[in-house]
Amino acid sequence: LAMPTALLSVYDKTGIVHLAAGLHDIGFTIISSGGTARTLLAEGIPATDLADVTGVPAILDHRVVTLHPKVHGGLLADPTSPAHQADMAEYGIAAIDLVVVNLYPFESDPSIELIDIGGPAMVRAAAKNHAHVAVVVNPGDYGPVLDELRTSGAVSENTRRRLARDAFATIAAYDAQIATWFDAGAEGDSLPDGLHLSLTKKQPLRYGENPHQQGARYLADGRRSWWDDAVQHGGKELSYLNLYDTEAAWRLVHRFQAPACVIVKHANPCGVAVSGDIADAYVKANACDPVSAFGGIVALNRTVTRELAESLAPVFTEVVVAPAFDPEALEVLAAKGNLRLLSGPQPYGSPLDVRSIDGGLLVQQVDTVDLDRSHWRVVTVVQPTPEQLDDLSFAWTVCAAVSSNAIVYAKDHQAYGIGAGQQNRLDSARLAAERSAGRAAGGVCASDAFFPFRDGLDAAAAAGVRAVIQPGGSMRDADVIAAADEHGMAMVFTGERHFRH
Repeated sequence: LAMPTALLSVYDKTGIVHLAAGLHDIGFTIISSGGTARTLLAEGIPATDLADVTGVPAILDHRVVTLHPKVHGGLLADPTSPAHQADMAEYGIAAIDLVVVNLYPFESDPSIELIDIGGPAMVRAAAKNHAHVAVVVNPGDYGPVLDELRTSGAVSENTRRRLARDAFATIAAYDAQIATWFDAGAEGDSLPDGLHLSLTKKQPLRYGENPHQQGARYLADGRRSWWDDAVQHGGKELSYLNLYDTEAAWRLVHRFQAPACVIVKHANPCGVAVSGDIADAYVKANACDPVSAFGGIVALNRTVTRELAESLAPVFTEVVVAPAFDPEALEVLAAKGNLRLLSGPQPYGSPLDVRSIDGGLLVQQVDTVDLDRSHWRVVTVVQPTPEQLDDLSFAWTVCAAVSSNAIVYAKDHQAYGIGAGQQNRLDSARLAAERSAGRAAGGVCASDAFFPFRDGLDAAAAAGVRAVIQPGGSMRDADVIAAADEHGMAMVFTGERHFRH
């Protein structure tokens, strides 16, 4: 019987020497080329240069190395087919049993020269013929494949099929990176002509939005997520809504530079505060709406201290996420057996916001909040004080993260009333007033969109608000400005709306 043959051609040499040595020990003939061949020969591992197999050296500045019938014939041949056997005999083609390939790292420095041609062609050919050929594209599979070969003398059918699936997924992701690069280089619309999505399941979840729904987190291939660098220090597995709400809280808390706390329930902030001390920020954030904070997500942009942990411990909370936890804080919170504690880096961000819709996706740029006050316009007789402007910036930042229609009442960098997700703005204003219970008197109001009538502004005035920030742009702006002047309130137009659905 002919010795089995392995073709090794890798850009990333991690683990390749160990694999090749193992293959040689169990009787494989190894063929290789370029840097891979030099690496193996330098380690004393016999390897036949591919040029000796094809009769053609690497040409065209190494653009053509493996594109040859003796390579692709060996990968695509069905050894059980008499016709294939005849062709192989006529043209001197030997079967290849195992191919190990990884590709030029296109995303590391996108350019024409890093678009791999020979590698993907070999991977596709071998994956198509996985009934007879094992294709390995991930160094993490070297060990399992070697183990199977040593144990049973062959790679099992199930493993070959899994490897083929991984191979096609790798090529799909690679092509998506290239197509995305071409789209990014096109002029005109900031949204690309195509979205080339390739994602891999990274994290199974306890369930989806409800226990009867399955859920999982997928990661776009070639991207990084702060979730992958996060560490869970305790508590149950995360569910779909744990991730969704934690993401919302983590994004918002990182919009603040000073020590801040954000509490989220059902993707909406129900408490936000900024303070000189992180423990105080939590106490103030929880005070906004302690009823809604029950079972919520707490995000902090500073290390959790023992003092903070002792304030957190009595309140039922699903997740606490922070950059880090002091050992003493972990000791205090460990007593809460189901409490999930996460530490991680700040969000890496994404240029696009994507939602599913029947048959496809809705895509938009990610919303950003402009706090450059030179873009704001005071439209009332009364001018906001410097302290009010600071509070308006705070309230405007919070409001942009609240479901529309959104109203936020705040004072001294502390949210006191948040009206979210109402079908009309007046109800949101009344809800925010009810939640603030008089505590926002002398404070400010933020509205994510313009007041279509003066009634919402009248509700804010009744709650004691003294300054308002809103986009402006209503047909009745003059009526709303007149109402603000009537109440002796300052009002700022930003010219920027922040609907969030």
